Amino acid sequence: MAKGRGSASWSAQAIVALMLVSVLLLQADYVQAATYTVGESNGWAFNAVGWPSGKHFKAGDVLVFNYNPRIHNVVAVDSGGYNNCKTPARARTYTSGKDRITLSKGQNFFICNFPGHCEAAMKIAVTAV
Repeated sequence: MAKGRGSASWSAQAIVALMLVSVLLLQADYVQAATYTVGESNGWAFNAVGWPSGKHFKAGDVLVFNYNPRIHNVVAVDSGGYNNCKTPARARTYTSGKDRITLSKGQNFFICNFPGHCEAAMKIAVTAV
C-alpha cells in the first residue's frame, strides 16, 4: 500500500511541476516583450512618422507616448484614419501624456488628432509580428 500512495503522491507532484512549467512557458512571450518610447527623448511630437523605421516590433510590445496633454493626444486609428488624418468613429483616444499602448499583431496606426498635427507628420504606423 505504501508503494501505491508514494506513486499517487509522485503523480500529484509531477502534475504540479508540469503546471508550473506550463505557466512559465506561457509567460515567456510576455517576458520577452519590449518597451519602446515613441520619439525617444523628443517624445510624441511633430515629424514622428519616421520613428518606427528600422525597428522590429512584436505583438505584446509596449509603446510609450510621452507628450503634453494640453497640446497633443494619441488616437489609435485604422489605415484610412492614418492615411487621411481622420479619426474614425469609436477610435480610442489617449490623453494622459504618458500613455502605454500594447501592440496587437499586424498593423497598428496612431495619430495626434489636434488640428494640423497629423498633417505635420505626427503619426506612426507600426507592424508587429
